[in-house]
Amino acid sequence: MATNPAEQFQIPPEMRAIAAKTVEQAKQAVEGFISAAQRTVSTFEGKAEAARKGAKDVGQMAMTYAEQNLASSFDFAQQLVRAKDVQEMLELHASYVRTQMQVLAEQAKEIGGSTRKMTTDL
Repeated sequence: MATNPAEQFQIPPEMRAIAAKTVEQAKQAVEGFISAAQRTVSTFEGKAEAARKGAKDVGQMAMTYAEQNLASSFDFAQQLVRAKDVQEMLELHASYVRTQMQVLAEQAKEIGGSTRKMTTDL
C-alpha cells in the first residue's frame, strides 16, 4: 500500500475520457471565438495608413499570442487529463505556471515595444 496519499488517489480512465471530451469541446468553442475576434479586428482598419498598419500589426501580434496561449492552455489541460495521480497534476501545474509567466512577460514586452513604435510613427 502506498504511503503517500497522492499515490492512493488514482483518476479513473472514464473520468479522464470525459475530461478529454470536455476539453475538446471547449477548444472548439474557443476556436470559434478566435475566428469571430479575428473578423472583429479586421473591421477596425480604416484610419490613416501609419495608424492602420501599426494597429493591424499590433492586433495580429495580440491575436497570434492569444492563439499560442490558448493552444498552450489546451495542451496543459490535455496533460492534466492524462495525469495518473494528484502529484503528477501538481508537477504539471507548477511547470505550466512557470513557463506561462515567462511567455506572458515576453509577449507583453514585445507588444509594448510595437505599440510605442506605432505611436511614435504617427
